[in-house]
Amino acid sequence: MPSMDVDRDPATYLAQALTTPGLPAELKPFYEAFSRFYENKLWFQLTTTIEAFLATPASGPFQIELYEQFIKDFASKLNQLKLASIGIAVARQFTDGNQGLEFLTTLTTTLDTPKTREAFVLASMESAHFKLLLGDNEGTKEAMDKCEKILDSLDSVDLAVHASFYRVSGDYFKAKAEYADYYKSSLLYLACVNVETDLLPGDRIQRAHDLGLSALLGKIYNFGELLMHPILDALVSTEHAWIRDLLFAFNAGDIAKFDSLASALEKEPILQENFPFLRQKICLMALIEAVFKRPTSDRVLPFSVIASETRVPADEVEILVMKALSLKLIRGSVDQVSSTASVSWVQPRVLDRKQIDGLRERLSSWCDRVSLVGDMAQAQGGPELFVQG
Repeated sequence: MPSMDVDRDPATYLAQALTTPGLPAELKPFYEAFSRFYENKLWFQLTTTIEAFLATPASGPFQIELYEQFIKDFASKLNQLKLASIGIAVARQFTDGNQGLEFLTTLTTTLDTPKTREAFVLASMESAHFKLLLGDNEGTKEAMDKCEKILDSLDSVDLAVHASFYRVSGDYFKAKAEYADYYKSSLLYLACVNVETDLLPGDRIQRAHDLGLSALLGKIYNFGELLMHPILDALVSTEHAWIRDLLFAFNAGDIAKFDSLASALEKEPILQENFPFLRQKICLMALIEAVFKRPTSDRVLPFSVIASETRVPADEVEILVMKALSLKLIRGSVDQVSSTASVSWVQPRVLDRKQIDGLRERLSSWCDRVSLVGDMAQAQGGPELFVQG
């Protein structure tokens, strides 16, 4: 292809491009359509054709020149959110990250107007992604904070813009090892995309892997939302399948399952390094489960019962309960004299099928008791007790 440094009339550029020996045959129809739509000023059709061109793998080496020699000429005529998406695709063709960032920064500046806030956020966040790759964490965070304020001020936002914001934010939190924030941002990102069509198989596995680790390592004690998300299915039949099993073990407070999977932690050094934290976390989850599966009338737990359910030494039970109270996983009190813990509330969470089954049985038992009390009252007091005044 001719050098992108030579400025030419768009029509001349397209005519010359069509005669370039290196142009793949599959791309020639695109250039012919570009010429036709440009000549007739059919900007919408031109935009969709450009998007199709960029999505064609063979177009990679030609994208930067197409933008510089053709698209820039009528950029103001296009939907600016579409223009931002086109510019982002082109920026990814630069082999030098600094050049890609410079390209996107120039585009972002042109989109910084009151009428193009969504396009500005999209371009800004993708510029921030380049900064993150180049090690500029501070610049990435500044862009995140600025864009978050803009998004909060908008009444409606295109899903692609939100997806970009949450994806790049998640990448930032991953780089900073801020697990809970990564977990939240990544789930919000997944809510903005179609997992099956928008993510490649390898990307789905990596996303599920990272989400699993963040759920385990973060101060997150309710990750039922992740367990119900189809992204986790990407781990089935892979080398990371045990992470999925471990997540379900934590959600159920299943210490026996945790112990059976403990040897697999060696596959993830970061989990192995944080084993004491994981051990305490599974014990806390076991405590929550022990309380949850009991009826509200039976939530005064002796320390001996808690020690048995959580598999912690008797002299560490009180510390575990105090930790659960401080994390607001439960509400209640500790009676040191009687060595009991009275629990009045358990943090709401998403339940798996087994837990729902247990809840159904308790509700059924409660209904039976209510019915029995009603029958006894009617037998002792007569039907007049149930007559409405």
